[in-house]
Amino acid sequence: MYKSISLEGKVAVVTGGAGGIGIETLKMMVGRGAKVAVVDIDQQRAEQAVHTLGGDVHAIAVQVDLADEQSIIEMTKKVIGHYGRLDILNNNAAALSPEMAGKDNDVEHMESWLWDKSYAVNVRGAMLVIREFMPELVKSKGNIVNTVSNLALQGHIIQLAYSSSKAALIQLTRSVAASHGRKGVRCNAVAPGMTMTPALKEAFPEHIRLMVEAETLRDQLGEPQDIAEAIAWLASDAARNVTGQVLTADGGLASHVPGFGPFSNMINDTGEV
Repeated sequence: MYKSISLEGKVAVVTGGAGGIGIETLKMMVGRGAKVAVVDIDQQRAEQAVHTLGGDVHAIAVQVDLADEQSIIEMTKKVIGHYGRLDILNNNAAALSPEMAGKDNDVEHMESWLWDKSYAVNVRGAMLVIREFMPELVKSKGNIVNTVSNLALQGHIIQLAYSSSKAALIQLTRSVAASHGRKGVRCNAVAPGMTMTPALKEAFPEHIRLMVEAETLRDQLGEPQDIAEAIAWLASDAARNVTGQVLTADGGLASHVPGFGPFSNMINDTGEV
């Protein structure tokens, strides 16, 4: 492993750490030498994630409700009380249950509770986590990686609450990078496309997955480890000159004109339509 991508001696927090992308990110970080805190709303799942990481790593499980300010304050105290420092913060958690995904449609049909919960967790919660950990990140000259979404960069006819909250998180990313860059703190975001996590497989029917897959420039949708690689790279010294940026990791989905899927099916082996 190149020295610049090593995380040896670093302490990392991953919120939503018991989920698909979260657990893969934790695996990658501990594999590169980091001590980690698995932070999740479900304490039991967080403890299972710690068990999955293995008994020979430095990992703790900490419960948090990102919609509850006091819960966030208590979580940060537990992490710092245990490790004494923080170097890497990955705001990965999001409000994206199957129920929410199924009802998150256009503005005409938006339910207030869904909108409020999306912003309470995805934006306000992330901001509060950053606020509470920032003194430690300034001390360590650490960095923040926020997990957003390629939907935050494009318009869509569904998922209004989720996509707009993630767009707000992008602006939070840029603002934190600007306000704390001279204090030694970097802040970036990773924007995954549709990623084959267990939660996504539960929330989205097969025909929607196939529609998105047809527009992807790879021959498959991304896996959680693909996003974990991007997060771990941004968290490492290899990305020391990168801050205030959004790294889109969507398999090229957002890079081409509309209708790529149908057009690609029309092209023959000689490149003619």
